[in-house]
Amino acid sequence: MSKNDAISSFGAEDPLTLVIFGGTGDLTRRKLLPGLYAMHLEGLLPKKIAIVCHGRRDYNDEMFRPMMEEDIKKHSRLKVNKKKLSSFLNFLYYFKGNLDSSDDFEALATRCKEDKEWPDNHVFYLATAPGFFGSTTQMLVDAGMIRNHTDKNWSRVVVEKPFGTDLASAQALNSELLRLLHESQVYRIDHYLGKETVQNIISFRFANTIFEPIFNSQYVDHIQITASETVGMESGRGGYYDQSGALRDMMQNHLLQLLCFVTMEPPSGLAADAIRAEKVKVLQSIRPPTEQEVCDNVIRAQYSAGKLGDDTVNAYVMEDRVPADSTTATFVAAKLFIENWRWGGVPMYLRTGKRLNRKYTSISIVFKIPPLKIFKTIEEDDEGIDITQTQPNVMTFHLAPQQGISLEFAAKRPAMQLVVENESLDFRYDADENLPEAYERLLLDAMRGDSTLFMRSDEVEAAWAVVDPILKAWESQDDIPVHLYQPGGWGPREAGGLIKPNGKWQNPE
Repeated sequence: MSKNDAISSFGAEDPLTLVIFGGTGDLTRRKLLPGLYAMHLEGLLPKKIAIVCHGRRDYNDEMFRPMMEEDIKKHSRLKVNKKKLSSFLNFLYYFKGNLDSSDDFEALATRCKEDKEWPDNHVFYLATAPGFFGSTTQMLVDAGMIRNHTDKNWSRVVVEKPFGTDLASAQALNSELLRLLHESQVYRIDHYLGKETVQNIISFRFANTIFEPIFNSQYVDHIQITASETVGMESGRGGYYDQSGALRDMMQNHLLQLLCFVTMEPPSGLAADAIRAEKVKVLQSIRPPTEQEVCDNVIRAQYSAGKLGDDTVNAYVMEDRVPADSTTATFVAAKLFIENWRWGGVPMYLRTGKRLNRKYTSISIVFKIPPLKIFKTIEEDDEGIDITQTQPNVMTFHLAPQQGISLEFAAKRPAMQLVVENESLDFRYDADENLPEAYERLLLDAMRGDSTLFMRSDEVEAAWAVVDPILKAWESQDDIPVHLYQPGGWGPREAGGLIKPNGKWQNPE
């Protein structure tokens, strides 16, 4: 079998109709349609597919296709092939409808039944505001578009984040969806899980016997997870973000998911439920912080006005659609503990923020320093050479902007004196390798019926159970400060104080 044959055999095979609710929105135009076009170029889409963009605007297919053609040309990661793009656009349809109109859903159901170009298997992608998740699914059920999960022709529903705003709302949404759908039909998406290096963590840990035996409290001092962004409230996001903040927007889903992958036990196999069961065990083992632990182990902050590179940026409370007295955190750092036999006593440091030094996402496993410090370590910087303490070995999974894995270790410096210096082993995906976008992988998995990289209902609720005590403490205690930090740095100095007992944050050079 050739490499191209192997890739093609991994693609979706069942004919299907993909209906995207929110079909004229930003996510569809920037990510979903360009991603589907890339999959078409690589031969991963089924031979018979209809991609139906549902929206309120008064378009038809002939008006809609040229507009999407321009968006695909603008946002595609792959070079545009005119012939392939033309054939892809033939799969694309527009359906005008309102999310609160049962008549419009009946009309959509009729079109699905009668149009021979629209196959009978359905993926419904809810790229809508969260308030429509439950009602849209109810409309689909009422219109007869959701089949029983045992039927030959299948129906699947992909739900975008945020999935709830706290534990109670997540439980309510799960209850509503699972009243209408079987768990196997629900695909709760977290695009971080589609990143190549996130998936590589599983193979790195469980396909290499030299590393997995040291992923435990005997050898690991602590683990750091960082997701930093340079952006602020561009594109009018202030209204949404002020109701969410860094804790809900990033930590509850993305960072906790990364923590699960790097700390979970070996699964019994690669089946979806085997992997998701181990992730749930991790989340259920995280000790929910008490109110005092929230005060001591969680730092929240907002960016102030200042310089970011050559640009002058506003303070968060000066951004569009953000109240001047807002206490919403744009930066959060937390120390958590997983109370199980593998990780008992090992601090897990998570941080995320906006208007930071650079866009960067990583997981660093910082190992313990040898108990007998018999070597001197040489460090070089712009100011010369210095003698320093023994430095820990650090293994880092780099997720963004460049993806790869690195390992820092000590090696003897070429000299007469027996001193060591830090060196690094690096595996990086080539910048020109054109890795698939996260949404491409997740869309393909939804089409193939592989839910491995999607969150199960108990997983979502277990993640909210970790974050909920923090939210409640912030709401009930007026004396928990909202610190300020300058744009272009790595957050407030208090975050450095949080990790100080175990060293310092692993910032990129």
